Amino acid sequence: MSIDIARARSDTPGCEAQTHFNNAGAALSPQPVLDTVITHLNREAEIGGYEAAAEADTRLEHLYAAAARLVGGNPREIAYLENATRAWDMAFYAIDWQAGDQIITAQAEYASNYIAYLHMVRKRGVEIVTVPNDQHGQISVDALTQRITDRTRLIAITHIPTNGGLVNPAAAVGEVAKAHNILYLLDACQAVGQIPVDAEAIGCDMLSATGRKYLRGPRGTGFLWVRESLIETLDPPLLDLHAAKLTGPDSYEVRRDARRFENWESFVAGRLGLATAIDYALDLGMDAIRDRIYALAGRLRDGLDSLPGATVRDLGQEKCGIVSFTLDGHEPIDIKESLAVERINVSASRRPSTLLDMTDRGLESVVRASVHYYNTEDEVDRLLEAVGAL
Repeated sequence: MSIDIARARSDTPGCEAQTHFNNAGAALSPQPVLDTVITHLNREAEIGGYEAAAEADTRLEHLYAAAARLVGGNPREIAYLENATRAWDMAFYAIDWQAGDQIITAQAEYASNYIAYLHMVRKRGVEIVTVPNDQHGQISVDALTQRITDRTRLIAITHIPTNGGLVNPAAAVGEVAKAHNILYLLDACQAVGQIPVDAEAIGCDMLSATGRKYLRGPRGTGFLWVRESLIETLDPPLLDLHAAKLTGPDSYEVRRDARRFENWESFVAGRLGLATAIDYALDLGMDAIRDRIYALAGRLRDGLDSLPGATVRDLGQEKCGIVSFTLDGHEPIDIKESLAVERINVSASRRPSTLLDMTDRGLESVVRASVHYYNTEDEVDRLLEAVGAL
């Protein structure tokens, strides 16, 4: 199945204003998502927030079924959170960390996750073990296996790191985690909505995702998937009257599904918009979305390879829709600002975001151009022309 690009672009008002290659930051939402969010906000203004939420109850429940279908789970395994980082945090901090526990992670781990590891080093005395890359620049599965000990408590990696096109071999890591009966937390923030993601096939136990990136949903939305058999073994770091029930003056009961990781107050219009965005992606088909994105990214990499002074910085055997590059004599932030004048959106990924990886490669920053299926070949060529003109 192929994507009707003309229809996708007509559904995307932002396509008229600029060429948007910052989809790994926040993608342009399609009109159905905008309509869903705006309609609900208007309804809140008309009848009240609580009343509008009650009226939308069935559609709010649909989010759990849609998200479960997207990542290959069941609705009981889904929790709605306000972003992917908080979803990831709720899983990570729910583990009963003990002194001496080991966390194994990858070279290209995201800064927010790594800060949480360091937090547990200070707070609980855990140990961080970083796995080196293999010859392709992705996490070495052989080295991962060699670093597992009887103190290894968690394997946690980012499926698609923030600073480039690398797609880590998440399923191969899952096989190692399963073979050694170790918890496996996957940051799928850049993957969900861009490539097919099946949590069961990957073999992870917990997975976090966001709405604003490749799913094209509203900002301030995300979700967490937790394997059902694991849910009741995790103790959420925060509880309220939604995640638990007060049963007496000195007792409470925590929910038995993944909603124990939620809180009562949330962005209701955003939840509805996220469900619409998921449905929109599923209707197009994740295989078709991936194939289109990969083709556009390949065209961009090939074009950059032919530009004097340009160096593509993407690693891995499999490369996704995030294209990172540098240009001799030009700082990435200056390139970003120059392209913005031409109404071309890209971003600059700086060393602190993926500190270990960027330091190891001697990079301070890179230009990050992230394509989506609604981009066109002409837009890719326009970006290449603009970079070449620099």
